[in-house]
Parts: sequence; C-alpha cells; structure tokens
Amino acid sequence: MDRRSDRRRPPLISLAPGLVHYPGYLDAAAQAALAADLAAVLRAAPPFTPTMPRTAKPFSVRMSNCGPLGWVSDRDGYRYQPHHPETGRPWPPMPGAIRDAWAALAACPQPPEACLINLYAPGTRMGLHQDRDEADFSAPVLSLSLGATAIFRFGGLRRGDPTRSVHLRSGDALVIGGASRLIFHGVDRLLPPAAPDLLGAAPVGLALPEAVPSGGRLNVTLRRVSGPPRA
Repeated sequence: MDRRSDRRRPPLISLAPGLVHYPGYLDAAAQAALAADLAAVLRAAPPFTPTMPRTAKPFSVRMSNCGPLGWVSDRDGYRYQPHHPETGRPWPPMPGAIRDAWAALAACPQPPEACLINLYAPGTRMGLHQDRDEADFSAPVLSLSLGATAIFRFGGLRRGDPTRSVHLRSGDALVIGGASRLIFHGVDRLLPPAAPDLLGAAPVGLALPEAVPSGGRLNVTLRRVSGPPRA
C-alpha cells in the first residue's frame, strides 16, 4: 500500500543524468509512520558504529540495516552480510513503506535486498565516496530522509571532479542511478533547527526513533546487491 496521502507521482528535479531529487516525497503522515516503523527496526537491530578497514577508525555516523542483507564495515573490509555484526541475529524485514518507495521510484523490476539506516548526530558528516560494493550497478540507490536537513554534495565519476550541493529535507527522496550510479557523493553537514531553511524543517511533532540524537537525521538507502537474474 502506498502510504503517502497524495498518491500522484511527486514533482522531481533532475540534478544530473540519473540523479533525481523528489522534494517532499513523504508527507507528514507518511514520515511519522515510517519513523515509527524504523524505531521498531532499530529495537530489533540496535545501531552499531562501523569502522574503517585496516585502520579501524570509527565512522562518525552510526548505522543499522533491515532486509535480507545489511552493509557492514570493519577491519575485514566493506561487505554485505545477512546478520547483525554484534548480535548475530538476522536483519529485520524492511517496512512496507520502504518497499513501496522502491517500487514507485527505482524503475527496477527486482526488489531491494539491503536497506542501510544511517543515523546522523549534529556535527557529523559523510565524506565523498562511491557506492560500489554491489555486484551489479544497473539498479539505482534510493535514499529517503527524515529529520534535520542535510547538505548533500555530489560530483562526478572521479574524486577530483567539480561538485555541487543540494539540501535534502525531511521527507525527500533521492535516486542515484543510470549515468550517476557511481558518482562521488556525501553529506557536508546538517543544518541546525534555527538555520534559515524554512522549507527544511521536519514536520512539527515528528518523533524520530530514540536512537537518533536530538537535532539529528535518519537516512535510509535501498540497494540491490546481487546482479540481475539470469534469463
């Protein structure tokens, strides 16, 4: 079931070929419902702090996962696995609203296999990187944002390419696919609640999961991990 109150396809902004921004994709009611669903997911799969391969330096962003596979990072490298790295339990199922968003926006006949849940505290960021731990890049990455507005930075296929930025607000969706599937991208910072971004405030009374620090942001990214089915 589509959990947005407005079932028409939302307006979109094409930022680059294959990179499409859907401002306000989730309305206030859909954001509240998704936040409640993700609170249950985070109780079943508590947030953990990934670390960099080789150096074991901790990420500034905490995370969890849901779906058949989850992304983890530690001394052994970046990878997808079917169980939580600390509890050993399987990842909980993806909420229906997340699967609905994939069906509506991803233009991919296969369902998502992994849903990363990133938890940003005020002052945290995510450096420029590529999402390339998957076996096939024909499927896009789909992002949904809740909470504080993030300044999302994106460039080209080379780390040194020029970059631009866009505000990702609570309820926004972003598709990274096609010619942009392997672009470098990251999050510069979160805007504080008092920042002059009147369109960016989360809905009044939006209750984010308790694992999200006050003034923070929750972002989910949906991905296909394996290649397309063989004919």
